[in-house]
Amino acid sequence: MIDNQTLQRLTEQWSLALFHRPFTHQIMFNARLQTTGGRYHLNDHHIDINPHLVAEYGMDVLQGIVVHELCHYHLHLQGLGHQHRDADFKRLLVQTGGLRYAPPRQQRVAKYVYQCQKCHRQYPKQRRIQAWRYRCRFCRGKIKLI
Repeated sequence: MIDNQTLQRLTEQWSLALFHRPFTHQIMFNARLQTTGGRYHLNDHHIDINPHLVAEYGMDVLQGIVVHELCHYHLHLQGLGHQHRDADFKRLLVQTGGLRYAPPRQQRVAKYVYQCQKCHRQYPKQRRIQAWRYRCRFCRGKIKLI
């Protein structure tokens, strides 16, 4: 796992190599990010990166995520369309080889499995539920923790 200083140095190198513009703000890991690869902040221009995806997928995904966020960064500073729906953003993302979407995180294993007593369909759940309140969505049978 790399640290924030190494991430900063790599981002500055990728910015000069791919965009021919310097990256003059801060980039850091933010462990609170869960579903997104990174986030570019419009107000102070810093970038947050999800360390969980980097740990799961490695340096290639890190570079793709950083390049994606750098597209937002450079287009916003130039006053061009920096949102996902803008043609400028889509064009620059293809030119630089950034990731359009972050790869999915690995699914968590269900702790509880409930089963219909009538049709035997299973319902995996992360949390325990009060089974007496629920019915099978297919046959309306009672469900039970197995």
